Amino acid sequence: MSDTSYAEFLALLKEKNDLVEVIGSYIKLDRRGYSYWACCPFHHEKTPSFAVNAADKYYHCFGCGVSGDVITFVKEYENVDFGQAVEILAKRAGLEVPAFDNRSAEETQKRKAHKDRLLALMKDAARFYLDHLWSGKADAHLEYLAQRKIGPATMKKFGLGASPDFRALPKYLLAKGYTPEECAESGACGRSEDGRLFDSLGGRLIIPIINNLDEVIAFGGRVLGKTDRAKYKNTRDTVLFDKSKSLYNINLVKREKRVAALPSLIMLEGYMDVISLYQAGFRNVVASMGTSLTKEQVRLCKRYTDTVLISYDGDAAGQSANLRGLKLLEDEGVKIRVVPLPEGLDPDDVIVKKGAEEYRRCLDAAMPLIDYRLLALKRGYDLSKPYERREYVRGAVGIVKEAESETEREELLRRVAGEAGVSFSALLRDLESAPKSRGEPPPQPRAGEEKDRLRKAERFVLAACLTNKKYAASCNLYEFGFRDETLDRLAEYIMEEREKGSVRPSGVFEIFGENNAELNEVLGENDGSLDGDVAAKYFADCVRLLRQREIQAQIEVCRAASVQAEDLAERGEFLTRIKELTKKLSALKRQEE
Repeated sequence: MSDTSYAEFLALLKEKNDLVEVIGSYIKLDRRGYSYWACCPFHHEKTPSFAVNAADKYYHCFGCGVSGDVITFVKEYENVDFGQAVEILAKRAGLEVPAFDNRSAEETQKRKAHKDRLLALMKDAARFYLDHLWSGKADAHLEYLAQRKIGPATMKKFGLGASPDFRALPKYLLAKGYTPEECAESGACGRSEDGRLFDSLGGRLIIPIINNLDEVIAFGGRVLGKTDRAKYKNTRDTVLFDKSKSLYNINLVKREKRVAALPSLIMLEGYMDVISLYQAGFRNVVASMGTSLTKEQVRLCKRYTDTVLISYDGDAAGQSANLRGLKLLEDEGVKIRVVPLPEGLDPDDVIVKKGAEEYRRCLDAAMPLIDYRLLALKRGYDLSKPYERREYVRGAVGIVKEAESETEREELLRRVAGEAGVSFSALLRDLESAPKSRGEPPPQPRAGEEKDRLRKAERFVLAACLTNKKYAASCNLYEFGFRDETLDRLAEYIMEEREKGSVRPSGVFEIFGENNAELNEVLGENDGSLDGDVAAKYFADCVRLLRQREIQAQIEVCRAASVQAEDLAERGEFLTRIKELTKKLSALKRQEE
């Protein structure tokens, strides 16, 4: 299919999927005038700042800045790629997705059918494991779950199963009509050196890994009894499963969010922690299925809440994992709290040995990152030994220096002084000369007020032209020379669309995609501030300001050229042009008065 015909299909897809209806099927929308409002589904908030512009067919959050069209919304909310979002909307509208990207319709259909086939295989494998757990032949698996105090209802909620051995699953799948290649490609089965299939998790307790579309994409397995093998093992990464982009229990968290907003997510290390805490009443739990958080997992968290409580094991390894993942959370703008646990215990241990209320007290004691880092540092030293005490003080001072305020630094420094038995004044002197523990951040350039004023003017002018405001209809955007690449391309798009008759605001997402920061700033202007006489006057002021900038730029060019000119007549022409431009600039400035 050509780019043009595929673009026509996307236009039809958007026409058949009304933006308000689609978003309204996910979240509750309240109508206010020409727009619909809700609490943003992409970050946690109490006051609605998420607006759906029905006329121009795009949404924008004035809190976190996200914007997009109906495809972008489904892509972000369902955490799928662009093609999957198109398929979801096509199914909703009763349309067939054509081939694209220079692939034939037959190839596209084959690829989709193959993926659907693997998903069906994984679903059948999950049923096989589940049936075996309750077949009367998995006493060891049920005994292990009973020891972990996991009840039958919880077992079924999470689809827990049992693998009888290394041969039964492949035999079952082949009998169902799946090919050996499909069994191996799904990750459920492996191949021995002689080419025979075997169950990748043979003999283990089986934990299905389910994505946010309620599809089984992988399995985790827990070995029973003592062994030299790893206690936990995942099926390998496949076309269905990428461990770095997945979170365990995200499917049930998604259901919880549809019922009520989630104030936070509790990030755990493993499956059994999630299952145990969920059974104890903590429904906002997910696991990274390992000790290192990835950027994709952090961004997945942000779709459900803006606060994450890190609750890894209470041992040294778990503490180190905390610190590795927290930097990623900080970088993505997530609010972080770290849950301190008794030394040597993991969250499941706390639930089983001390009860849900004790774990809730641990949650209540969740602390900011800097406090936790000091706690983790202190646990690594014996402060009764002078050398270790000095090493602790040195590390603690570097951490304290990263505190955001003088008040916080003083409070933390007094705590360190008390723990180490040293004077506050001595620590204060050390603090003044100590580098930050992670290095001084590079200074951030701060734009001048005039530059900020000009950028705001550019955004307002483009927002008014993009949304077809009458007072902006005659504005020629080609005369301004926008300094930002996104804004310059946006101006070009608006002028091209005008030649066709009218500007489509939602069309910008076909050019820039989602999460373009500068585009979001422009769309953020459409919060009611573009309407009325005041807006029209401000628009005129912005246009005048941008024209002044262009004239000033021309003056600078002429001045530089006049200096370089060797011919007196040529230099005189430049000076005459400077005089004309200066006169024009003065006239514009007088209009401001």
